Amino acid sequence: MFFSTKGNALIIIIPIYIVAFIYSSSYLYQLNTILYMIHITLPDGSVKEFAKGSTPIDVAKSISEGLARNVISASFNNETVESLTPLLKDGSLTLYTWQSDEGKKAFWHSSAHVLAQAIEELYPNAKLTIGPAIDNGFYYDVDFGEHSISDKDFKTIETKMLEIARGKHDFSLRPVSKADALALYKDNVFKTELIENLEDGTITFCDHSTFTDLCRGGHIPNTGIIKAVKVLSVAGAYWRGDEKKQQLTRVYGISFPKQKELTQYLELLEEAKKRDHRKLGKELELFTFSQKVGAGLPLWLPKGTALRERLENFLKAAQKKAGYEMVMTPHIGQKELYVTSGHYAKYGEDSFMPIGTPKEGEEFLLKPMNCPHHCEIYNAAQWSYKDLPKRYAEFGTVYRYEQSGELHGLTRVRGFTQDDAHLFCTPDQLDKEFKDVIDLVLYVFGSLGFENFTAQVSLRDPENPDKYIGSLENWEKAEKAIISAAKDKGLNYVIETGEAAFYGPKLDFMVKDALGRQWQLGTIQVDYNLPERFELTYKGSDNELHRPVMIHRAPFGSMERFIAILLEHTGGNFPLWLMPIQVNVLSLSEKYEKYGKKVLNLLENHEIRALADNRNETIGKKIREAEMNKSPFMIIIGENEEKENKISVRKHGGEDLGMITIEAFAEIVQTEINKTLKQF
Repeated sequence: MFFSTKGNALIIIIPIYIVAFIYSSSYLYQLNTILYMIHITLPDGSVKEFAKGSTPIDVAKSISEGLARNVISASFNNETVESLTPLLKDGSLTLYTWQSDEGKKAFWHSSAHVLAQAIEELYPNAKLTIGPAIDNGFYYDVDFGEHSISDKDFKTIETKMLEIARGKHDFSLRPVSKADALALYKDNVFKTELIENLEDGTITFCDHSTFTDLCRGGHIPNTGIIKAVKVLSVAGAYWRGDEKKQQLTRVYGISFPKQKELTQYLELLEEAKKRDHRKLGKELELFTFSQKVGAGLPLWLPKGTALRERLENFLKAAQKKAGYEMVMTPHIGQKELYVTSGHYAKYGEDSFMPIGTPKEGEEFLLKPMNCPHHCEIYNAAQWSYKDLPKRYAEFGTVYRYEQSGELHGLTRVRGFTQDDAHLFCTPDQLDKEFKDVIDLVLYVFGSLGFENFTAQVSLRDPENPDKYIGSLENWEKAEKAIISAAKDKGLNYVIETGEAAFYGPKLDFMVKDALGRQWQLGTIQVDYNLPERFELTYKGSDNELHRPVMIHRAPFGSMERFIAILLEHTGGNFPLWLMPIQVNVLSLSEKYEKYGKKVLNLLENHEIRALADNRNETIGKKIREAEMNKSPFMIIIGENEEKENKISVRKHGGEDLGMITIEAFAEIVQTEINKTLKQF
């Protein structure tokens, strides 16, 4: 560098190689910035710039330290990643905390690894198989060999799990060659079978502490986040759900980031046991099962039958207003019917064996779905666009051969009745018809006390086209129709890829019950494919034949499952309009039996369902039993009531309404019914 003066000015002369160096350094800096920076799009649409190799935790820290402390997993470009996974390209990132479903899934999946390590350390001869997260907690299927575990072992396993968790061991995912994976599990036939079905280059192991497991990923940062664990139960489970394969021991558990949350969960679990529909169904004399009749085939008792009929009549009345026509179809159909519809390919393995007839080659199936039958009803006549829509409804019983280990009270049975309906309409009518069905579903939920729900738009999985029938064009039209209707109706909805039916996308209603548990109740589906398969047509305004669009809908889903969930949601305290018996009339003694009959007649005149208890028992015992039977109202009659031609009324739970006239009581009942039974 040289200096010179000219007049009063100082001139700095910089050699060209220095200028070149400065210029090239700036260029390299800009180049490095381009090469080593990535752009991350967050759920709110904002885009942030980070150094290549930054992790989801680094992104969280850039938002707030509090968020970074709470992030336990993430997804990048819709793929699950670890919270410490280096991000190497531009993409969309979603961060999950314990409060999110995905966060809980990662938490419980990681806890399953800790359970597996505890079992391996406590029972060295045990062979591990698989251990996924489930809706509430996790499980691990284990071959314990000659050893068997029971609830006496639960505390020991829990203690070992907490000991491992306190070590704050990082979860680390790493790729492994197929040969190395097989070598590690050479003594474990279960893991070996899983690995043999995987492609080399797609296999990953997860390490923490001294433990390694075959795993695809989705973990919390370290074991220290797990603060409370509980082994809940053990059950038998066949390897890969196949009854022909070895039976394993399934160990169920749950974990939480705070002890307080585990305590609350266990209290909720106790309340759930009290509300178990199997227990309440027996106490309230609603239904029973018989091994002679067959597993998974419920028998409805008189009170349960009355309850079912009331639900059916409730929906039938709403359907009549909405223009539905009732139909009836047989319990069986020719096998070819279900081959045409695609149900045989989908449900054939889960159906009862085909029924042979004396005619050679003729086979029938117990009906797995009502849809094909309704298609044939539509096909029984020729229709014009002026005749549409056609709305066929049926309470149709269908049959699936569920595995015996999967049967559970009324929620998983082999014979169940669907409140099925199928609407056949023109493409122009689809939007209105779909929205009208949404209104019907919301009416059902509102009248039965299901106020907390989310709508789930269930779409096809584009990665597995073989799971579905029909053209891509029809699928896209059906999916757009559902999303558009959900938006227009202002539903709180989420989109779930891969949850569609094999013939079309769905709008499923995910309802939370009184205990905060989520159930899928009610479904609406758009189907362009069965009309193609059954060659359904109508004559359009252009005098040409066109295909109708088909809507499948079931607000209850299945009567059995719906009643089970309703039982647990209400604890047996159904809405008053639905109760089989709304009033128990309790006489103080036998000498008031005549007045009791008069009261019963008057209640019947007001369309109030009542039952008289004239047994020679104390009034205290009668009240206690009426309380146990969830009777909404108890009418007590004795000398004063008979003398004044009135009744003494007591509400379920102990509230005393005093001595009033039958007319005044009838008004109370009607007001109570109007609170819950909505107008459609």
